[in-house]
Amino acid sequence: MPKTRMSFATTVDSALLKDVRALAHDEGSKIQSLVDEALADLLEKRRSGKPRRHVMTAYQSSHARFDSLYRKLAK
Repeated sequence: MPKTRMSFATTVDSALLKDVRALAHDEGSKIQSLVDEALADLLEKRRSGKPRRHVMTAYQSSHARFDSLYRKLAK
């Protein structure tokens, strides 16, 4: 069953909107999909109080890759 969509009106900083439009264009996506993604990320972050999954994945990958360097820096 498709999700029900609702419209709402808001205003945003003009520079932010310009950047979002450019990002949508560069990715070949619609602004709406970026707004959906941003709102979902915000809700996940606020509800869980934890870093987003992709952030933690990158963090853990960094530790796997640079473990010996991090150990040397810790000394």
